[in-house]
Parts: sequence; C-alpha cells; structure tokens
Amino acid sequence: MNAPILEVRNLKTIFDTSRRLVKAVDGVSFDVHAGEIVGLVGESGSGKSITGFSIIGLLDEPGRIVEGSVKFDGRELVGLPAHELRAIRGKAISMVFQDPLMTLNPVLTIGAQMGLALAAHERLSSSDARRRAVEALALVKIPDPEQKVDFYPHQLSGGMRQRVAIAIAVLHKPRLIIADEPTTALDVSIQAEILTEVKELVARLGTALIWISHDLATVAAISQRIIVMQTGKIVETGGANDVLTAPTHPYTKRLLSSLPSRALPGEYLGREVGVSDAAPPENGGTRNTSVPLGMPFLVIDSVSKRFQSRAGLIRSLGIKAGLATSPSDVRAVDEVSIVLNRGEVLGLVGESGSGKSTLGRMAAGIHVPTSGTVRLAGKQLMSDGKNPRKITTSVQTIFQDPFSSLNGRMKVGDAIAEGPLAHRLISSADAGSYVAKWLSAVGLDPTFADRYPHQFSGGQRQRVAIARALAMQPDVVICDEPVASLDVSIQAQIINLLLRLRRELDLSLIFISHDLAVVRHLCDRVAVMFKGKIVEEGLTSDIYGQPRHEYTRRLLAAVPELPAAAV
Repeated sequence: MNAPILEVRNLKTIFDTSRRLVKAVDGVSFDVHAGEIVGLVGESGSGKSITGFSIIGLLDEPGRIVEGSVKFDGRELVGLPAHELRAIRGKAISMVFQDPLMTLNPVLTIGAQMGLALAAHERLSSSDARRRAVEALALVKIPDPEQKVDFYPHQLSGGMRQRVAIAIAVLHKPRLIIADEPTTALDVSIQAEILTEVKELVARLGTALIWISHDLATVAAISQRIIVMQTGKIVETGGANDVLTAPTHPYTKRLLSSLPSRALPGEYLGREVGVSDAAPPENGGTRNTSVPLGMPFLVIDSVSKRFQSRAGLIRSLGIKAGLATSPSDVRAVDEVSIVLNRGEVLGLVGESGSGKSTLGRMAAGIHVPTSGTVRLAGKQLMSDGKNPRKITTSVQTIFQDPFSSLNGRMKVGDAIAEGPLAHRLISSADAGSYVAKWLSAVGLDPTFADRYPHQFSGGQRQRVAIARALAMQPDVVICDEPVASLDVSIQAQIINLLLRLRRELDLSLIFISHDLAVVRHLCDRVAVMFKGKIVEEGLTSDIYGQPRHEYTRRLLAAVPELPAAAV
C-alpha cells in the first residue's frame, strides 16, 4: 500500500480552562490514504470533532495541541506558522461543517463567496472565478448552476446549501476533506443524495475523506474504515463491515445495541441505556377514560392551514400603485383528515416542508386551522369566534429543542409545576412532591428540581421537557422530532422512556420525525405527508413492508442501513 496522505500520531489536545483541564483528544493515532473514506464516530464529547479541528489547525483558545504529530504528505502540521497553515487550509485540506447556514455569508451571493475562496489561493479573473464556481456547483449536482451561482444562501434549501458547502470545499481539488456531521440536519432522501455524490466525488478526484458523525448507519453507507472514539481515545478501529457486524469493544457494542434497527419494534433498546422504573404520580395519569382504548380519540377533519406571504417594501408600493399583485398564500396543510385512536402511537413522516410539523401544531392547538376542525373525545380543541384559542390542556407538546422550549431563567422544578398549578391540577402544598415524582418517573434525581436548564445535558433537558408535558396529565402528546438532535445512547434512553410511560399511562402519541428507523420502532400506524397532503397511511408493518405510494417507496429506499450483526 502507498504511504498514507495523513499520519496522526499520539495526538493530544487539551482545553485549559479556569475551572479544569479537559483532555479533549488523548493520544489518538491513525492513518488515512488517498482515495480512502474513513468514518470517525462517537457521541458528543468523544473528541471526534476536536480531532478534525486539530488536524486542520482550527482550534480556538483555550484549546491547544500539547503533544503528538500530524503529518500531511509527509509535512508536519503541528507547530507550523499560521501563514503556512493558511496556505494549506482550504486548498490542500478542506473542511465541510454541519450547518452551512452558519458558515455561508448571508449578504454575499454564492458566486461571490466561492470567488473569495478561490482568491485566497489563486489569481483569477472574475470571469474565470465565475466559471470555476459554476463548474464546482455542477460537480455537486446543483441544478441550473449558472443561475444558482447568483443566489443568496437564504434562497436555497438546506440540502442545496450543504451542496454549496461541499462545492466550496472541492474548488481547489484538495487532497483531504474533513466533513463534520454534514448531513445530520438533512432529510433522509437529501442525505442519501449527498452521500452518493460525495462517494462519487472521492472516487473521481482521488481525495481522501474523514467523515465525522454519530450516525452509525450513515457512516456504514459511506466509509471503508471506521474509527470509534470515546472520551478522547480511540477504542476500536477496523473495516466498516467488521466493526459494525462484529464489534469487540463494549462501547461499540453498546452504541449498536442502542439503535432501533438492531431491535424488534417496541422493544427496549440496549442493555445499559434504560431509565429508572419509578412510577409516575398516582394523580399523574390521563384524565379521559370515557373513550375505550383503540377507539377514535383525536379526530382531525379536513384541516387546512395557509400562511399569508408578506410583501416587501418595493412590492407593497407596487401593489398600492396597481403595478403588482399580492403574494400568494403558502398552503402548508391541504385538506388533511386523520384519526388518532386512544392508546396508540401514530407516526407522521415526510421531508422538510411536507407540512407534518404544522399539522402537529394544529393538533396541539398551537396553530389555528384556516379551515376544518380538530376534536378530542368529540369536543372541539379550539373555541369558536373571531379569535379562537385552545380550550383544553389535554393535548401537550414535546418539542425538538428543549433548550429553546425551557425558560433558561426558571428552575426546572418551577417549570414542571407551573402548568399544573395554573390549571389547579395540584395544590401549592403538593407541588414539591408532585415534581419530585415526575423527575423520578423520567429517570432524573428529584434534587435536580433546583437546577436551571443550562446545568443539564441535552438528554437530561429532553427528559425535563417530557416531565413538564406529562405533568399536565394530558390524554394526547404531540412529539415533534424529540430525539432528532440526540446521540445514539441518549436517543435510546428517550425512546425507552416514551415506550414505558406510554404503557403505564395509556398515552396517545403523535410522533413526528424524519428518522424512519425510530418511527418503525415506536409507532403502531404511520401517515406519510407530501406537499401538505397525506399520501399514504396504514399499519407500520404494512407501510414499511409494502409501501404503495411512490413517495413512500423513495423515502424508505433512501434510509441508510447497517449491515446485519454477526450471529
């Protein structure tokens, strides 16, 4: 085999803060060869992203490399002067980040930004820079690249913006690309397209690629070799198929056992990721028992939702002068009817913009339908009149980002008790014990009631958000992407928690997600949304086993799959 293009030896990176010294990367060694795709996997805090930043010299203070070697094409990068490192970075080594909206300049066109990237390393005329930019956009299969090169980032979808980020990374045909969670926030079909295109690019250009991710299925779909990191160290490495089918390290085994695809639907995930078996409070169950289990409960009837587009200043003046027309409304949900039976979990799937979250918010009473009705146990969810409002607390929502949905200035115990106290579900004297029991029920220490949201990990904050929703004693819970941003084992904890509480409380759930593996594991039935309409609905086993609609088949075909575990 030829000499590796990248040689990392005993790399140690620390963050020396006033409070403590953090060993983010602790003695990491590996090689990457030209044309090879290496997956770097691990959960948040494992050191995988800091490893990538250390290689390319993008560490911010107080982070610094204290020991080790990083050789690229035989040249030592550690300790290289900043100007020499800048000459390499972006040209010979490029990086693709997770969120392209954060890395692209919103006030510059795509072409202007690509021109700046070219000017950093080459002297080109403006016409040649534009030509190179168009060629790079075409390389990552952006349609109409001659037109899109003049677009601003906000005019492109998330998938298109990520393609632009990849196009910028390959402008100089680099020898090595480091991709840090580049498809985490994308829909499954867009993710599949980008994975295919990246593999083709690597094969065509002979570029080496380090693909950093916590999504093992995605890594399996693209990588030839996998490196598993835990707490700053490499705990396992080998061929992708070998690591994923016959792992040797307990940490790798635990990660794989936490995946829904490695368990039967409805089973608890993993052996070490369960939650406390503490029961919810005696008065913490659902309140409506008039509807038998399995019977229609939440009925959404011919619901539509239109959002009025706002005209800009120039268009508004044109409208007043009779020279322009008002912008057309956006029809997010279009005449949708669906029934949630009592005690069941209904999965709502579809790509971004399909209308699934808007439908969920109407089911929760957050959005007022433009037309149609939502009824719970035969009674309207919203009041009548010119300014309708939600008139029941029996439907609650768990949002994707608990850090945004929890008040950062309110102790979590107060946040959990606030709703039940306001609606007189509990008395002030009972609030402390009620909150303590709910914290125990979601696997948290009751003493955590006096902490603030920033003092919790992401998984713990999501458990607090679940406790807050269930403390309202709802009959129906709308779960809007509640595990989308969580690590594998934390996701498994939340899934196990939802499975257990659903059985104990006879909860009815609408589970909104673009993660089809999680939906298959949790849900009894699935509804597939496309352009504001439900195009297919049925039992989970039927939808996944024999999808009828072309859109459903396309979604399922795009899901990356892990190789089967060795027996």
